Amino acid sequence: MSLDRPVAPNPYDLLPAAASFTVTSADAADGAPLVLRHVHDSTGGQNVSPQLSWSGAPEGTKSFCVTCFDPDAPTPSGFWHWLAVNIPASVTSLDAGAGADDEQLPDGAFHVRNDFGNQRYDGCAPPPGDMTHRYYFVVHAVDVDALPVDGSASPAVVSFNLAFHTLARAILVGTFAH
Repeated sequence: MSLDRPVAPNPYDLLPAAASFTVTSADAADGAPLVLRHVHDSTGGQNVSPQLSWSGAPEGTKSFCVTCFDPDAPTPSGFWHWLAVNIPASVTSLDAGAGADDEQLPDGAFHVRNDFGNQRYDGCAPPPGDMTHRYYFVVHAVDVDALPVDGSASPAVVSFNLAFHTLARAILVGTFAH
C-alpha cells in the first residue's frame, strides 16, 4: 500500500542558510538504507542509534545538537525520531546506542521528547508498503553553550531555537522502507 504522495523537499533547504561541516558514521552511509539495528523494534529492528562522528565545525561553536527527522512521514509536520541537545563543543562523536537515554550522552547533554513521546532515539518505522523514507541525521553547530530548552520541550521548540543559533549543519541521510 502506497500513500501515493509527492516526496517532501529537503527540510533544511527551507531554513535560514547555514555553513556546512562533515558528519560520518561507522553504521550508516549517506543515501543508503539503514540496517535493522537502527530501525524501530516495531518494524523488526533493535532501536539503536547509529554511531556518528563530525569534524570541521566552525569557529565559535559552543555546543552541538544531534537530531533525526523524517520529512516523508504521512503528516504535515514530518516525524522527529531523535533530539539530543547541549552536547559540549569538545565532543566530536557519539557511540552507537548514545540515544538510549541521557546517561549515554556526554555530561550536560540531554534528550528532548521525540514524536513517539520518548526522551531517546526511536528508530525508523514507516508505514508498511509506503514509499522509501529519508532520515536526516543532522549535527547542528550551535553558537551558545546551552539552548534555552529542557527535556519537556517539543521538537518544534528545539527547531525554532536552532533556527537562530545554528552556525553550521552536518547532514547524513539514511533511508528505509518495509
